[in-house]
Amino acid sequence: MGVSTDTAATTPLAERSPQELQAYLEEQRAAYDALCERGLTLDLTRGKPSSAQLDLSDRLLSLPEGVKDADGVDVRNYGGLTGLRELREMFAELLWVDPDQLVAGGSSSLTMMHDVLVQHLLHGGLDSPRPWKDEEKVTFVCPVPGYDRHFTMLASYGIEMVSVPMLADGPDVAAVEALVRDDPSVKGMWIVPTYANPAGSVVTQEVASRLASMPTAAPDFRIFWDNAYALHHLTADEAKSADILSLSSAAGHPHRPIMFASTSKITYAGAGVAFLAASRENIAAYLGHQQFASIGPDKVNQLRHIQFFGSAQGVRDHMARHREILAPKFAAVDAALTAELDGLGIAEWTRPAGGYFVSLDVPDGCAARVVALAKAAGIALTPAGASFPHGQDPRDRNIRLAPSFPQLAEVETAMAGVATCVALAAAEQLTAVG
Repeated sequence: MGVSTDTAATTPLAERSPQELQAYLEEQRAAYDALCERGLTLDLTRGKPSSAQLDLSDRLLSLPEGVKDADGVDVRNYGGLTGLRELREMFAELLWVDPDQLVAGGSSSLTMMHDVLVQHLLHGGLDSPRPWKDEEKVTFVCPVPGYDRHFTMLASYGIEMVSVPMLADGPDVAAVEALVRDDPSVKGMWIVPTYANPAGSVVTQEVASRLASMPTAAPDFRIFWDNAYALHHLTADEAKSADILSLSSAAGHPHRPIMFASTSKITYAGAGVAFLAASRENIAAYLGHQQFASIGPDKVNQLRHIQFFGSAQGVRDHMARHREILAPKFAAVDAALTAELDGLGIAEWTRPAGGYFVSLDVPDGCAARVVALAKAAGIALTPAGASFPHGQDPRDRNIRLAPSFPQLAEVETAMAGVATCVALAAAEQLTAVG
């Protein structure tokens, strides 16, 4: 849409003459006008499972069969704050942790993250000199681009955020080390370690080892290890998450990491099971506080998940069926952007091997304009800056694309339109036309 594929037309825009740029701008305006005339109503804003993905789990609606688990526990009753043993064993294998270091909770890992954060604010951690609320300042390190809900959670409690770049092998570990070494107010950091939201980065064992062992001025420094996409592979080459619990224990900081995961994008979003993994002492502390908030999770739902999957291999097989639905959509994003923007020097994007997002970088100062152009053409995108603390991208260049929910044909149409919007915004900037 609007971008010619001949050699001359793929010359980087910055290398074109003023006359060529003006002609290109007019071409993109015409393409954009045609896009707007189509009356589209497409949405790439949130990384939600599609209806086809949700259909994969519909057998859950006829489960569980019976009301007792393998240990004879009546799942309809109170109790069992740690969750059902079979489910913990199943996901302990998948997350590379010991079952007694894993809690199976309710449906939301975000709720577990919030609970852990609030517990540290009100009570402190195992190695805290005082509750975090009594500190003069609490700061978190936030790799960017990152997950907006992590940032809004911190902002809601007045926790300061300092950004570090998210690289292909994880957060800029040298920058993290410099921040935590001398400042005791830096109490924690967020990481999505496997197929990170939105960049698709995978934290390597080497980077994880440095994070686990780095000196920190705060004795109670925490890594909130949100392994939301650990099993969401888009290729047969499946990334293995770094073993942060073992690395931290070996480095003498066993309580540093707290891992979170869930089946929210595996079975039913909002009706899955969430997990928390940590040192045994951290687990005991977490449950010690949780006993006042809950008498136990939804064990009926946990039992239906046990019966639905059957085993850890059953989860892997289920995720292969997700991949069959998702992989073509991510290929469509790359194909559209490549066909229309490759070689122009105005866009870079990720080609993730897993997860739910593509991270698109456009020229500095153009992201908000691209999003506005897309909105006017009937294509809803996540707001520019959403992947940064307080929604502020200092370079106004990053856009998070979420192709999972629409049908494949809609992704193809939407991404061709997004490419047109990027081309137009870049041409406007280069010709100084606003």
